[in-house]
Amino acid sequence: MPAATRALIIEDDADIANLLRVNLRDIDCDCEITPNGLEGLRQATEGQFDVIILDIMLPGLNGIEVCRRIRAQQVSTPILMLTSKAEELDKVLALDLGADDYLTKPFSVRELLARVKARLRRSAPDKEPGFAGGAAGRFRQGGLLLDLGLRRVSVDERAVELTAKEFDLLALLLRHPGRPYSRTQLLDQIWGYSYSGYEHTVNSHINRLRIKIERDAANPEYVLTVWGVGYKLNDQLGQ
Repeated sequence: MPAATRALIIEDDADIANLLRVNLRDIDCDCEITPNGLEGLRQATEGQFDVIILDIMLPGLNGIEVCRRIRAQQVSTPILMLTSKAEELDKVLALDLGADDYLTKPFSVRELLARVKARLRRSAPDKEPGFAGGAAGRFRQGGLLLDLGLRRVSVDERAVELTAKEFDLLALLLRHPGRPYSRTQLLDQIWGYSYSGYEHTVNSHINRLRIKIERDAANPEYVLTVWGVGYKLNDQLGQ
């Protein structure tokens, strides 16, 4: 049997929070609910969760700032943002700060559950039925090692915590070392076509990825910029 998953719901609308809890139970996901941004930040950084569902409009501390502080503390738990606001600025900020997905209220519960399950599959494959650790492959370039099945990354045998999107970006580049990808291609393959027009989000994630895996993020050894094109994984480091 797969292990139970846990979700943190940071949402001040009690009806929405309870609706989410009831439906997440159907996919064997236990929930903690908090209506306050500051308390949600504390739980997100001190607790162990498989996914965080985070509203933007919150008392205490807004969801954008909660997301920023979560990622600043190197917490890699997938974050799904919720908001009743449709402004593009909120969507851009959420994605640039490290949110993994975004839904605007009112939303379809079925769609939300599908996105939560997708996040869980990517971030915690060991909790999926039939999972076999490491079976999906291991990729190495120089001191950089990525285990696709276990979703683990290490640099010079030092474990590195990546968010789901950071991991997916690195996995794509590492599976095709030396191949340059444009920002549009990376956005389409990692975020999907619905995020067309947010290529700068790729830059933000690449910058954070470099901070975590490079000895000197200003002079990267692994993830290289291909001027006028985008990015590639350095294929001159050896296996």
